Amino acid sequence: MNKRERQATIREIIVARPVSSQEELRRHLLQRGWDVTQSTLSRDLREMRVARVPDAGGARYSITDPGDDGGRPGLETLLPSLFVRVDGVGELAVLRTIPGGAQSVAVILDSENWPDVLGTIAGDDTILIVCRSSGARERLVRRLGAIAGA
Repeated sequence: MNKRERQATIREIIVARPVSSQEELRRHLLQRGWDVTQSTLSRDLREMRVARVPDAGGARYSITDPGDDGGRPGLETLLPSLFVRVDGVGELAVLRTIPGGAQSVAVILDSENWPDVLGTIAGDDTILIVCRSSGARERLVRRLGAIAGA
């Protein structure tokens, strides 16, 4: 069995049921004949752009690749429900989310490849966004506010 088949199985599991941890996902994979290490699973999740998103029951894995139209959340879907505020100074913007929301939003922001954004660093509820210039930061803050409906 190869990586493509393993990742397809991961996708099927995540779409079919809420999965809240790598260990839970690893057990589901094992039931389907895939005995994977934690490092392999982490690498697969990163490559597939899977992130933990807040859910009514805590958190669950979701595939966040906005280029895939398989019904998975993009920035326009996730940001309004996770957004608290955005502000910045110079070339730096700080986006605040509800607890547990920053990683999911940062993954999507990174995958958007916006020319004004150099990169992100995410914690639990805070994302540091490094922009190309202060003008780029101002555009980004306006754009994120508009997407969030703020």
